[in-house]
Amino acid sequence: MFDVSMEDLGRLRGWTNDMVTGSREAAGAAIVAIHHYLAELVAHRRAAPGADLLSAMIAARDEGDRLSEDELTSLAFLVLFAGYENTVSFIGNAALALMRDPGLAEGLRADESLLPAAVDELMRYEPPAPVSIRRFPTEDLTIGEVTIPKGETVLLGLAAANRDPERWANAEALDLTRAENPHVSLGHGIHYCLGAPLARLEATVAVGALLRRLPDMSLAVPVEELRWRPTFRARGLVELPVRTSSAR
Repeated sequence: MFDVSMEDLGRLRGWTNDMVTGSREAAGAAIVAIHHYLAELVAHRRAAPGADLLSAMIAARDEGDRLSEDELTSLAFLVLFAGYENTVSFIGNAALALMRDPGLAEGLRADESLLPAAVDELMRYEPPAPVSIRRFPTEDLTIGEVTIPKGETVLLGLAAANRDPERWANAEALDLTRAENPHVSLGHGIHYCLGAPLARLEATVAVGALLRRLPDMSLAVPVEELRWRPTFRARGLVELPVRTSSAR
């Protein structure tokens, strides 16, 4: 979408990984590096526009729309980070869930029309972003019996909301046939993910391809030996060892 090179993709992956799981110093350095990278990329695209999304965003900025230069860079940062970081984690989470219950995988192979609903259920059941971006109340705020002081950090528990037993029957179960599934893994209201259709498309294509091309896919290590990224901000695997006898 931004038309960056494969070499740059590797650098960006390293920076975003440091943002999520690195030390405070590493995360700060990664943010600075990404900001400088995007500022240079914006300058390059402004001089030589392409058919990519970033060029369109620059055109909207330069043709008098309401984006400031800082907002343009921030929006590019958000599209870059949210546009692939969560998708990478989701694909691993979904593959693991299906390998842990081969019957569910077989059902999807037998009827791929179930894939869109299955993807939404997998997003609900194992969201790659278990908490929201931090919020800061601008004044003292009382919710129920709890008062949140002005300026405090608030993290919304998306994963907890997705397992609300008052909203979902059998909330702790992975049910790929749920007909109604208003999960909040992609946000809600004015904060609903702008890239939700793309996220669903990427997830559906990826899960479908795994099911078709690796029909006997299974875990190569015991579940308890899997390593998860060491952060509460993201739910994703460090790696997912898989065993298969053939690939289609």
